Amino acid sequence: MKAIIQTDTSDPSSLSWQDTQTPTPAADEALVRVHYAGVNRADTLQAQGHYPPPSGTTDIMGLEIAGVVEDPNGCTWPDGRPVEAGERVAALLSGGGYAQYSVVPQGQLLPLPDGYDLREAASVVEVACTVWSNIMMTAHVDEGDTVLVHGGAGGIGLFAVQTAKALGARVAVTAGSAEKLETCRGYGADILVNYREQDFAEVMKDAGGADVILDIIGAKYLAGNVASLAPDGHVVIIGMQGGVKGELNIGALLAKRGSVSATGLRYRDRADKARIVAATVENVWPMLADGRVRHHIDRTVPVSDVAEAHRALLAGEVTGKIVLEVE
Repeated sequence: MKAIIQTDTSDPSSLSWQDTQTPTPAADEALVRVHYAGVNRADTLQAQGHYPPPSGTTDIMGLEIAGVVEDPNGCTWPDGRPVEAGERVAALLSGGGYAQYSVVPQGQLLPLPDGYDLREAASVVEVACTVWSNIMMTAHVDEGDTVLVHGGAGGIGLFAVQTAKALGARVAVTAGSAEKLETCRGYGADILVNYREQDFAEVMKDAGGADVILDIIGAKYLAGNVASLAPDGHVVIIGMQGGVKGELNIGALLAKRGSVSATGLRYRDRADKARIVAATVENVWPMLADGRVRHHIDRTVPVSDVAEAHRALLAGEVTGKIVLEVE
């Protein structure tokens, strides 16, 4: 098969579409012919040498795909029905999506959401699993809560805005331009914060505080996040764009009776990922099917142009998701 191979580990842009060995599925894995793959910031971090794949996982990037089952290899769906060759599926991966074929553990196969084609499905797997596992399975958003989403115009951000709104929450977002904030408003955001011009902590204090904060920034926003919390609020850190080391004011956190969690999806074991995938299909797929939550694809590009896709994502030129066309 062909896949995107990083030919120089010191050069994040050295991503070449070239021949490599087709993977062979092990027990409880299916071989999927990839038609589309989603691009995630984690892929750009891997290209920079900051986010290595888990032990035993391919070095090929790509954490979400949609395609057609080539070899089900005995895999079954959660209801016991056998996975069949020729079925159209989406998949959550630990790596290997930027390729013509990927092996997928059976618990990480997803049916396509009703009404979605392969391109659309490839854009929502990673964000849906990330958002649901954090705002519900970790932070337990309730109707009437206020949820602050940092990076509101990104792939995770726009999905989180819509999901929180569908759950009955009031949603605040941070973004770096008026245009991106208007996009967030169009997807349901109630409170808009331009982080280049405003102090989000001050805005949130005036708004009564946030019950849940979904944070892609990390260290840089730690103090501001604690200051933004409502009593008994919960900060969930899922990214490190603003650094890995920050100072936490325990007194301020105690005064809020607050909590801070840091979570990731890629390094979870298969059983945990299967649990998250099943919960996402059960709870989020109906939201996609009836339009309460929609995908937002910024652009679709040939897989051979992935270096440019990474550049655009890192430059802040992308609203929502980039999808790679493989097939």
